[in-house]
Amino acid sequence: MDFSLRILGSSSALPTPERFSTAQVLNVLERFFLIDCGEGTQIQFRRFKVKTGKLNHIFISHLHGDHFLGIFGIISTFNLLDRKHPLNIYGPYKLKGLIDTFLATFDHTLGYEIKYHALHYDDGLTLLFEDDKLTVESFPLRHRVPTCGFLFKEKPRLRSLRKDMITHLNIPIKELHGIREGNSFTDIEGTFYSNEQLTLKPPKARSYAFVSDTAKLEKIVPLISGIDLLYHESTFADEGKKRAKQTGHTTARQAAEIALKANVGKLLLGHFSNRYKNLNILLNEAREVFPHSYLATDGKEFSVTV
Repeated sequence: MDFSLRILGSSSALPTPERFSTAQVLNVLERFFLIDCGEGTQIQFRRFKVKTGKLNHIFISHLHGDHFLGIFGIISTFNLLDRKHPLNIYGPYKLKGLIDTFLATFDHTLGYEIKYHALHYDDGLTLLFEDDKLTVESFPLRHRVPTCGFLFKEKPRLRSLRKDMITHLNIPIKELHGIREGNSFTDIEGTFYSNEQLTLKPPKARSYAFVSDTAKLEKIVPLISGIDLLYHESTFADEGKKRAKQTGHTTARQAAEIALKANVGKLLLGHFSNRYKNLNILLNEAREVFPHSYLATDGKEFSVTV
């Protein structure tokens, strides 16, 4: 069952021929979520064969151009592809006005509905989306404009049936769902079988956190503690630490320090300044603190397996 992240763009404000602006697609059990939407994201969709027909939710962390300018192309592209089902957009409240202005320039009707959800910036986690498989929550960051990170958490799955026991005991089909939920079973001879005898533990629920542009912010540590996969912006190497502080960004080493304190499974570095032609300097500095650090460059895919 898939839980994977595809990197569509990994550059900071100035894209390069190799690195587009920030954009990612998360696949959770064939539910697709676009996280940030830098300029040219629709090109990356085609380049990396993203299933846009199943993409119903877009999350925009903040209103700096390298994180949202691509949304206008996405809206137009979806219309050209004859989309009919609604598109949910979660972002700063001012984004709605920008989208409305853009749509007012259309010379034809948009063929699908856009449902807009404004972000909030209260401390802690705010629920944005929930279905039977996962939740998506936001949390405030510290940047030059209001900015949020996003936390995606798979809901605990039901226990797995032991097929050998189910067949051996000839348990009726109508009993099986209850057993997966924790029920026991007593056969016609009165023999009792506990739930532990009939089932196996379900796979561990998986999780992903997206930490967009921010100065180093230790108060997010308890919010992302123990997650499987963490993306944390890592705009600068150590030599750019002063510049990072001035611009509300993080160094690769600082991102690794957050990952270490939060005890995450894997750290992904991204939002690279175009001053770095060779990204190994950022990777090496991060790995000195947190060995399970990786470069989230364009086209890379990272899976969470259990």
